[in-house]
Amino acid sequence: MRITLVNGFFLPVPPLSGGATEKSWYSLVREFAARGHTVTSFSRQWRGLPDEEESEGVRHIRLKGHDHQRQLWRNLICDARWSWRVFRRLPPADIVICNTLTLPMWLGRWKPGAGRVVVMTGRMPKGQYRRYSHLARVLAPSSLVRERVLEENPALDPVIRVTGYPINWRELSTPQPQPRYLPPRTSPDEVTLGFVGRIHQEKGLMLLADALRMLRDARGLPPWRLILCGPSDVGRGGSGASFRQKLMHRLSEAAHSNQFHLLDPQFNDRVLAAIYQRADIFCYPSLATHGETFGVAVAEAMAAGAVPVVSNLACFRDFVTDGVNGRVFDHEGPEAAARLAAVLETTLREADHRRQLAAAARASVQRFDYARYAEMLLEDFATLAPLTRS
Repeated sequence: MRITLVNGFFLPVPPLSGGATEKSWYSLVREFAARGHTVTSFSRQWRGLPDEEESEGVRHIRLKGHDHQRQLWRNLICDARWSWRVFRRLPPADIVICNTLTLPMWLGRWKPGAGRVVVMTGRMPKGQYRRYSHLARVLAPSSLVRERVLEENPALDPVIRVTGYPINWRELSTPQPQPRYLPPRTSPDEVTLGFVGRIHQEKGLMLLADALRMLRDARGLPPWRLILCGPSDVGRGGSGASFRQKLMHRLSEAAHSNQFHLLDPQFNDRVLAAIYQRADIFCYPSLATHGETFGVAVAEAMAAGAVPVVSNLACFRDFVTDGVNGRVFDHEGPEAAARLAAVLETTLREADHRRQLAAAARASVQRFDYARYAEMLLEDFATLAPLTRS
């Protein structure tokens, strides 16, 4: 098959500056190419990267992009400009995968030779699906996203599939050397709580700090520390320096200064895998009811052997089951921090159960490994591609 991938307008590929979508599809198209398919990838021009090259069987075309903006309307304008630039350069193909918002509005109608249009719903729908037609497939990372898409456009029901999100399960489950800047364990029974993601208020990090403050004086707990890793600056999706400062102050009230650490974001897969593997408990208390679509970081942590502790958001229900392969707490209401503290305390105390949950967590997300996920997509695309040749 001839497959074209259109990435978004503001991050580079390879994912030198992060981005779960960019990272995932960068790996997937290499899997496609390794299986003998002809693959073209469009992404943003970036310093140090050539405008055109072929790497690992994938033809990369890089066009002028834009920085991410604070206001939604500005991002929509950037996306429209980007989509038009890409539209003019699209080669003939069987499948064209769109990780953009405006391009699918006209692509299938105006340029059918570019391939059957596949849309990956990386973010929660914001009304755009009402304007989409001529789509061959919509890939929804969770059942929740599927529901939201169909609320906007019920006519898409025959073409939408819930697929989850791909992760590098093999690398994440293989022991990696620990980076030198990770603090050493103070004792063999020390438990590490981890968080990897944007340092943003919607991620529930203040809630986590309040829960840890409740555990500060609990007796009989094993020694523990918290390691957070991710960007706090607005340009990369964080809430900015002011929120970062408030969070660190709140954590200082919950623990000694040597018990919590905020690391810079990491984009090297092996280093990131090592950080995940350091976590015994991966706490992701997101409050983003209308923002979270799957939870890639949660699935990656599970592959690395951590027990996920997540808020009761619908997006996590497809792969985290309370008491089976993780823990879930009710994140709503004034008692949310107390409920999170209770779950964390139990998970900290019960070492044997924690190990059982971790083993179940790792096994349950193996289906999202890049190789398996790519094969699943290719089998699906093969049912769509022949229609372009009829």
